[in-house]
Amino acid sequence: MAVERTLAILKPDCVKKNLQGEVLAKIQKAGFRVLSMKQTRLTKEMAGGFYAVHKGRPFYDGLVEFMSSGPCLPIALEKTNAVADFRTLIGATDPAQASPGTIRKQFADNKGENIVHGSDSPENGRIEISFFFSESELI
Repeated sequence: MAVERTLAILKPDCVKKNLQGEVLAKIQKAGFRVLSMKQTRLTKEMAGGFYAVHKGRPFYDGLVEFMSSGPCLPIALEKTNAVADFRTLIGATDPAQASPGTIRKQFADNKGENIVHGSDSPENGRIEISFFFSESELI
């Protein structure tokens, strides 16, 4: 297995609930190395660009609205098998279907406000990280 990079975003509901520290601690305890992170607020245009792959799907407009509703915390992560391991750590999109002990099962309220984003492939991890961070910011 190769060392990979993946993007996590602690979503506006996570920040609103002040859970960033608890979620980040779980991520670090799972062996992920933080390369860079910052708090930011996405405009609707930025959120729409980031989630453009979902444009046309029924949930797209609500997702853009939610992701631009408050501050979020993008985090570039690195680890062997990062993408699959992170998706296992965060659990199913719908917290009602997430496995016990996962971030979404523990902290998320519903499928639409599910605390955290995780890249779905190593390629998308690279693309998504570059949306928020320059290469010089990844240390």
